[in-house]
Amino acid sequence: MTKALVIGYVWPEPGSSAAGTRMMQLLEYFQHQDYSITFATTATPTPYSEDLESYGIRVKKIELNSHSFNKFVEELAPSIVVYDRYMMEEQFGWRVSQSCPYALTILDTEDLHFLRKFREERLKDPLIPLSALRNSDLARREIASIYRCDLSLIISEAEVDLLSNEFGVPKNLLLYLPFMQKQFASEEIQQLLDFEERKNFISIGNFKHAPNVDAVYYLKNKIWPLIHKELPEAQMHIYGAYPSPGILKLNDPGQNFLVKGRVRDAAEVVKKARVSLAPLRFGAGLKGKLTEAMTCGTPVVTTEAGAEGMGSSYLERIHTASTPEAFAAKAITLYTAKEKWNEAVRNGFTLVNNLFNKEQHHETLTARIKTIMGNLEKHRNDNFTGSMLKHHYSKSTYFLSKYIELKNELEKLQKLKNHL
Repeated sequence: MTKALVIGYVWPEPGSSAAGTRMMQLLEYFQHQDYSITFATTATPTPYSEDLESYGIRVKKIELNSHSFNKFVEELAPSIVVYDRYMMEEQFGWRVSQSCPYALTILDTEDLHFLRKFREERLKDPLIPLSALRNSDLARREIASIYRCDLSLIISEAEVDLLSNEFGVPKNLLLYLPFMQKQFASEEIQQLLDFEERKNFISIGNFKHAPNVDAVYYLKNKIWPLIHKELPEAQMHIYGAYPSPGILKLNDPGQNFLVKGRVRDAAEVVKKARVSLAPLRFGAGLKGKLTEAMTCGTPVVTTEAGAEGMGSSYLERIHTASTPEAFAAKAITLYTAKEKWNEAVRNGFTLVNNLFNKEQHHETLTARIKTIMGNLEKHRNDNFTGSMLKHHYSKSTYFLSKYIELKNELEKLQKLKNHL
């Protein structure tokens, strides 16, 4: 059986974040292709981590700056290695190249971290020029990682365009691969609660993610007062994993602004809400909270930043606003106008079924992997920039890692000596 190694940045928590859902979708893909999967990570599982072993996936705890990883990957001999975000490629990429040089390497970017960080900084200081995006160290690191891999999975068409048009990354190194979801039949849609059976607004997102934190403060301070004035009986429910004390302090029953925190089954509460609000002022990639709302039959109001990953051909079907006043107005309209609400529900399912067709994206990924693996040597020879970056990064990282490795070994020996 063909082996795939996935090196995880964290343990997947699909109930906590879109990143967790994305990882589970990738693991599902490799299982459908009859791969024997090993999920390896330096991270410690949490009570909310998915039980990967129950899916038949082998799990392995790995260490940073340790030759034990080389031994592990040599014995495993995977045909494919998937890095969960560029940080894992930086840490383990050179070791993979040493120990199994013929394995196809795939980087799952999740979103472009350098783009999200740039937008966050520009929100704080609008005078930062666009040219700063190209000059950021984070952009250099992340794009270098993309070049060093045989294929990078990009979750947003806008990010594919940015990488290829603004940074000149060859398109044969990139694959647009958004969320991969089942198709929703009309019978299934009709079983959902209708307009009259739903009430209240909802906003949901992992609070370890900076855009979600900013969005809730923005919602509480700028948008909700406008909505509450017009709809005093409606409640605003805030859900999300890992809320900070500051987020919890936003709870304000007097204004019907209720911070609920973590919920085990997000879909259950989203399906009961009438409208979802996602006032994201910065970010990157594809927003799981939008697709989740749409698959629950819950219309959503967001911003241009929130809707960006949905594709240019569908943006007109998404309710977006750029000011608190416009955002509140659209939220109130969807909450009170049944015809517009029903139209938004139909548009949401059309978008999900057309953009995130699981079978279609599985076929696309399979075809690209087959093409690259069938001519891997030429694929790498054509990517001279990647081979150059891999060469220099491997050399520099090797000596630093060896230094840390020896330092750790000496510390262990000293502790053993002291114990004796």
